Amino acid sequence: MKKGILIVLSGPSGAGKGTILAEAKKQGLEFALSISVTTRSPRGTEVDGINYFFKTHKQVEEMIKNDELLESKKVYDQIYGTSKKFVEDNLNKGIDVVLEIDTQGALEVKSKMPEAVLIFIVPKDLDTLHSRLVGRGTENEEQVAKRFGKAQGEIAQAIDYDYLLINDKIEQCAAQFINIIEAERLRTSREINKQIIASFN
Repeated sequence: MKKGILIVLSGPSGAGKGTILAEAKKQGLEFALSISVTTRSPRGTEVDGINYFFKTHKQVEEMIKNDELLESKKVYDQIYGTSKKFVEDNLNKGIDVVLEIDTQGALEVKSKMPEAVLIFIVPKDLDTLHSRLVGRGTENEEQVAKRFGKAQGEIAQAIDYDYLLINDKIEQCAAQFINIIEAERLRTSREINKQIIASFN
């Protein structure tokens, strides 16, 4: 059985990561979106195993100790991370897995799973990014300025990624995202392709 591909997707707030994934799915791409582990309590209608894997601090600290998380990060008093089991179970079933995480987490994943494909999404320019942040209407002027400053630092780290996508036209960007995954499936370094090559000898 072919193994799934691990895709790590990053980009600053306002780049349109979620929109691109939704459009890629609409265009026919099948994948499992990774569910994060978190120590925070469920909010509203959130369900364990669907929105997050809700754990206690003690449980997550034990997971980190036992190397059960591909990456983890403390945000204020809560810990968030990526379950290695969730990712590996899906990959072993031949299902592609997408992690939507920040640059720090992405590089942590790459160090543990070098075969992961890192894709960074940016808007066409900084003016567009600023307009999107303001247009969301979810933050005040000070918060927008903070996110905008952070975004510039994150974009500088895109040089460490395998691919850069410019989200100018959503349909086109999603199609390019799909093309990357299709091309990655054809890499000779993938085990199934090595087997095909060996079968000719």
